Amino acid sequence: MALSGVKNDRGELRILENLDELRTDLADYIAELSEAAVKERGVFAIALSGGSLIGLMGKLCEAPYNKTVDWAKWYIFWADERVVAKNHSDSNYKLAKDGILSKVPIVPSHVHSINDSVSAEEAADEYMFVIRQLVKTRMVSVSDISDCPKFDLILLGMGPDGHIASLFPNHAVLDETDEWVTFITDSPKPPPERITFTLPVINSASNVAIVVTGESKAEAVHLAIDNVEPNCPSLPARLVQPTKGKLVWFLDKPAASKLDNLQFSE
Repeated sequence: MALSGVKNDRGELRILENLDELRTDLADYIAELSEAAVKERGVFAIALSGGSLIGLMGKLCEAPYNKTVDWAKWYIFWADERVVAKNHSDSNYKLAKDGILSKVPIVPSHVHSINDSVSAEEAADEYMFVIRQLVKTRMVSVSDISDCPKFDLILLGMGPDGHIASLFPNHAVLDETDEWVTFITDSPKPPPERITFTLPVINSASNVAIVVTGESKAEAVHLAIDNVEPNCPSLPARLVQPTKGKLVWFLDKPAASKLDNLQFSE
């Protein structure tokens, strides 16, 4: 292991020697949060993203986690989704289903994916309604400082441009504060139509983890975490600042290679 548990004002940094160690550390982290939430609330409400994140969660499908995690108590959501059919190769739902959900005993009715047969705007509205109903029954907690849902864990990746969920740099949805879920039709990365949690929802979570690997994202990691000049571009990932929750970054050494003042042990 290279470095773990380094704290700065941008959250806790866990910098792992390689992808295998990162996968194990991430699985331990998710399993521990699941156990704590189930003990406290009887359920674990988790929001996923797409991309390489699902593959990095894969150890959860293996021993011991596949037997020790209380999968029946999981309620699963998506922090963002592409507005495509559920069986489409671009679907975050399909990615998670093929990579994890089909391999562990999740209750099918606890899996809350978007309606893939309506427009992006309607899909966002419907998804917000679904979450609102689950907040009413406290399957999803509610923030004690706003009316936002308080997910037990929101898992995010980050793009080389610093985007998280489907919140892209300089996009108007970064300023959305009224809606829990919004939509875009002009994603700079295909497919263009997406729904996404807004920053107030992400920042209301009990726990947020941003998982980043690879040297191609090292500059974005630096800009998102380090104290940079005011004239540096402000990345969406830098706006992830849980109000009362905890933020943890899971990084491999290449992704962390441009961070300031880090000494790696050999």
